[in-house]
Amino acid sequence: MPTPFRHTEPLPPKAATGRVAEVYAQAARDFGIPEPAPFVVLSSAPALVAPAWALMRESLIAGPGGRTGKEVAAFGVSQANKCRFCVDAHTMLLHATGDHALAERLARGREPADEGHARVLDWARRTRVPGAARDPYPFPREEVPGYLGTVLAFHFINRIVSALVTENLLPADAQRLRPVRSLAGRSLSRTVRRPAAPGAALPLLDDPGPGPAWAAGTPVGPAYAALSSTATMGAGLLDADDQTLVRTTLRAWDGSHPGLVPDPFPDRRERPGARLALLAALAPYRITDADVAAWRRPEHTDHCLVHLVAYGAFAAVDRVETALTAPATRPTGRETS
Repeated sequence: MPTPFRHTEPLPPKAATGRVAEVYAQAARDFGIPEPAPFVVLSSAPALVAPAWALMRESLIAGPGGRTGKEVAAFGVSQANKCRFCVDAHTMLLHATGDHALAERLARGREPADEGHARVLDWARRTRVPGAARDPYPFPREEVPGYLGTVLAFHFINRIVSALVTENLLPADAQRLRPVRSLAGRSLSRTVRRPAAPGAALPLLDDPGPGPAWAAGTPVGPAYAALSSTATMGAGLLDADDQTLVRTTLRAWDGSHPGLVPDPFPDRRERPGARLALLAALAPYRITDADVAAWRRPEHTDHCLVHLVAYGAFAAVDRVETALTAPATRPTGRETS
């Protein structure tokens, strides 16, 4: 059976122990999917699994704001990042919320009929462009932690998936068929519609700190702080010059998808680590076997590769978050749940 993973071979989920096994168990209960590919592929670097899961759980699943509206936001981010796997996944999850008409409108490339959902979708797409989606946000103030946490979680997850997971959500691309995606969504409906208690993922984290002000003291804050501190550890795989190049490139990034010609990324023969990190940040779907092979050395295990990709992915998240939350937010808007 072909593996769903690219460039890395994570351990089979049945071999998981400790925190990783706890994440899989919680995902089965709260997400309805016991071994989600985006978290399985991170398991080669186990320290990343719990923070990535916690940010998604505490924002999308248990955070403030209706699940349908946050699924629309996750769909919009995934569309902006060209993550087909995640676009398909959130189409199925919208079916799971019970809003089948909305799911199929989005699957066909149409805008939501509901004005509130249309505004959320537009806002979520624009979050890829630094500074283009600042307040006023299209949801009430009290839902900011849920919505911002969701879009930032998927700016990270989209990049991990695009870099390290194939596009086929289901075998033979079966999710492209309406009856299949509808049935798959319905199979998750009981879990998706069941209320989830905030904070259940925090015991999986090691003293993460309170997190950013926009999280307003909710569990989204510690989850974001934990992912930030863990993902940025991958910087240690680059020398000081390469780290500087990643930072300066991200500061200048305007949210666009880099062109193919001329190749705007560092030469893989000269700066393979910087190339991988910047590809993960700006165009993870363009990472090739040749890019990975140019960087690989005997000491560069799958653990290292996942950490390097996570570092690049979070560099983009940090750029988006900084632009999205400055200046001080004054969220206003209507309910979209």
